[in-house]
Amino acid sequence: MMQPLSVEEAQAVTGRKRLRIAVLNRTFSPVGGGAERYSIAMVEQLASRHEIHVFAQEIDHSWPGVAYHRIAMPLRPRWVNQLWFAFATWRATRRGFDLVHSHENSWHGDVQTVHVVPIRYNLFQGRTGARRAVRWLKVVTSPRLIAYLLLERARYAAHPGRLIVVTSESLKAITEQAYPASSPMIRVITPGITMPGLRVTPASRNDARTRLGLPADGRCLLFVANDYRKKGLETLLKALARLPSDVILAVAGNSAQIPSFRSQTVVLKLAERVFFLGAVKNIGVAYEAADCLVHPTLEDTFAMVVLEAMAHGLPVIVSGPKYCGVSGLLQPGVNAVVLDDPQDASALALAILHVLDDPNFAARMAKKAEAFARHYRWRDLAVEQELLYFRVAGERAPEAQEA
Repeated sequence: MMQPLSVEEAQAVTGRKRLRIAVLNRTFSPVGGGAERYSIAMVEQLASRHEIHVFAQEIDHSWPGVAYHRIAMPLRPRWVNQLWFAFATWRATRRGFDLVHSHENSWHGDVQTVHVVPIRYNLFQGRTGARRAVRWLKVVTSPRLIAYLLLERARYAAHPGRLIVVTSESLKAITEQAYPASSPMIRVITPGITMPGLRVTPASRNDARTRLGLPADGRCLLFVANDYRKKGLETLLKALARLPSDVILAVAGNSAQIPSFRSQTVVLKLAERVFFLGAVKNIGVAYEAADCLVHPTLEDTFAMVVLEAMAHGLPVIVSGPKYCGVSGLLQPGVNAVVLDDPQDASALALAILHVLDDPNFAARMAKKAEAFARHYRWRDLAVEQELLYFRVAGERAPEAQEA
């Protein structure tokens, strides 16, 4: 297993202070989601010290010193595009770089950052006998699943110098169950935050609400996600229906899912209390506008939105460690309210009332939340990432010399 290097040792290994790095991410935009914001933050932190080239199909980002390379996007289905992106980036980066850092499911990439639960785990974990056979039948009759599994198997395969970065200890344990041979390559680097420059005041909160088109009055819950269903919006709407009429909900994220959930607000008589904001490029404004973040997710390898909300001094309500990676680091009732069952709308409504009806409790928790967030700054996490880069580049150097 590779041991950590000091900066001085790393520079001695590579023989240089500046690396030429290719970063692969199909969507390089701050509205893409937590995985995209993670890769963007790392690029921004390291661009002044290294030559970074971003390869992506959708690019909505500009940063001094970063070179952007747009990869063509063929027709769907998505799995065909995934194969194409893997091939096109392999062809574009196989020479001329000290290392390749992939945030995508692909066979190449010296550093592989994984943001999701392995497909193999979701398909087969805990299934034996006939149930496992049924899953295999599903796989062999699906070109999509075959393609994804082959890419994933290649991604986790042992390769000289390769490292696999996962975003939480819980994802590390899951990955090791799905691909035991990958264990020596795995490192954990969580998502991080950049602490806001100014504290939120009543005036700045009112200004943020005005900018987002939210009512100035009332108590505002915030929900941030691109996959509304997986992140628990359905349960949150049911909980909102049990809360006083002055409690409103702002929903930020993928606008494609708005129509189906808007119809649910009509059925629940919540149409005037739920505000669908769509994709918000500067998500910090949404955190400033809210009184509480609610994240009853059913599956999250970390939940970057929780950390971001805590950095903004928001009390947070989040699913427990079984469902959400960041919860394994939290202290229930101290710096967050942690849900045992994120699908229990009644329990969720009570948790929300506890936060909204007890300002002292909310203030204490928000203070502890902010203190917790300060331990996860991008500038510190980027140093961990950089040391991995130096290690991998050092492992690759002899290969380059031989070639």
